[in-house]
Amino acid sequence: MNREKAKPHNKAKNIESIYSLSPLQKGILFHSIYAPKSGAYCEQISLNLEGNVDIQLLEFACQKVIDRHPALRTLFIWENREKPLQVVLKQVDLPWSNLNWRELSLAEQKEQLRALLKTQREQGFQLNQAPLIECTLIKLGERVYKFIWTHHHILMDGWCLPIIFREILSFYEARLRGETCYLPTPPPYQRYIAWLNSQDKDAAISFWQQALRGFSTPTSLLGDRVRSQNESSNYQECELHLSSQVSRKLQTLVRKHHVTLSCVVQAVWGLLLSRYGGEKDVVFGVTVSGRTNELPDVENMVGLFINTLPLRLQIFPQQQLVPWLKEIQQLILELQQYSYAPLAEIQAKSELGGGTPLFESIVVFENYPVDSSLSYEESSLKVNETEVFEQNNYPLTVVASARDKLLIKISYDTLRFKEETIERILGHLQTLFLAVVENPQRTIAELPLLSGAEQHQLLVEWNDTQREYPSDNCLHGLFEAQVERTPDSIAIVFEQQQLTYQ
Repeated sequence: MNREKAKPHNKAKNIESIYSLSPLQKGILFHSIYAPKSGAYCEQISLNLEGNVDIQLLEFACQKVIDRHPALRTLFIWENREKPLQVVLKQVDLPWSNLNWRELSLAEQKEQLRALLKTQREQGFQLNQAPLIECTLIKLGERVYKFIWTHHHILMDGWCLPIIFREILSFYEARLRGETCYLPTPPPYQRYIAWLNSQDKDAAISFWQQALRGFSTPTSLLGDRVRSQNESSNYQECELHLSSQVSRKLQTLVRKHHVTLSCVVQAVWGLLLSRYGGEKDVVFGVTVSGRTNELPDVENMVGLFINTLPLRLQIFPQQQLVPWLKEIQQLILELQQYSYAPLAEIQAKSELGGGTPLFESIVVFENYPVDSSLSYEESSLKVNETEVFEQNNYPLTVVASARDKLLIKISYDTLRFKEETIERILGHLQTLFLAVVENPQRTIAELPLLSGAEQHQLLVEWNDTQREYPSDNCLHGLFEAQVERTPDSIAIVFEQQQLTYQ
């Protein structure tokens, strides 16, 4: 598919502002330059639009949103510079493509969509050209369209998606009624960067050095194989939907003991890593929102605020679960005070140094349901089948989101993990969640990892080693009989010398 590009504006006269990058933007920029065709950090939101869609009006609404938010008009420059910079342009033209798949069967449409999404991810973006966004509208039926919004993650985080799509629908519906949509001017992302640059970086690094003191062995993430450097990663997803009953019990648990659901998810993942690796001191990544209360109206800013940071959990088997959860909650509150520190600097100052990653798995808790922000009674369009595709550079990412049911989604590198391995991990997570809600007063050691079926297989099926032996023959007789059956087989190995029975 060819992206429709407008004629470039005069870049010098078209510059609105220039400023530095956030910590995560720096990391994403590095990985995107290192592996430009990997598809990492190229994010896609696809959804169905049902109704009498005015295509030109929808394109107008999307362009209006681009015009409103400086972060969406940003490009990045890094060559021949000590530090990279982001450049906001005054005006950019949104690339837009219209496709017509009405003549295709449902199966053909699904296959074409899968191929299109994959192609767009692999094509990626030139980070020194704005906008790092494109939209595709596909006609599937008389009144059914598939809308695809693709952007580079370096621009914004998931919190921004409901903001953007609410505004698109607001501009669309107002123009459809012949009205003008007046929205408050959004605060620019540059304010957050200015706030970041004013923070005490030395105090943050000192905090992280103390938090990671004594941690010198990375938490192992046992995979089916190790990806070689010249192999390109390929990511897939598997999901676990906890039942409504278990999800309600989890909500009751966190309210009763004044902890968050994300804290429970992090505890369960840390415990699973501990059981898998036999370690009582584990570290994995957690994603924090980064939206500080010190910035007015920060909840309406569009940009990349999140940061991925190490969470160190120490597991004492005889400790009770609830007090441990409260300790984790306190840890999270403490690290959020210094969440502006760049991960690369945290790692460089750790006892592992810069050469070995602090972690290979991260946990993300999403609390921004995109689909609920896309439907309201006044809309002339029905929005459904919303899907979000995200990919980073970590071998395994656990994404949890809570609506009526807790959803656990694992994105994994297929060159490191087989699908059955990920399914088994999800099964063990489910067992742990069930144990947590059934009896929160347990000790950590009492929380089972294996399901009932796995316990039976391990303790009964695999332990069924009883064999019948003749009672009228001694050991030397059995040895002689074996010699007669396999006279040329190796009998003894001593200092690399092999002796046969003969």
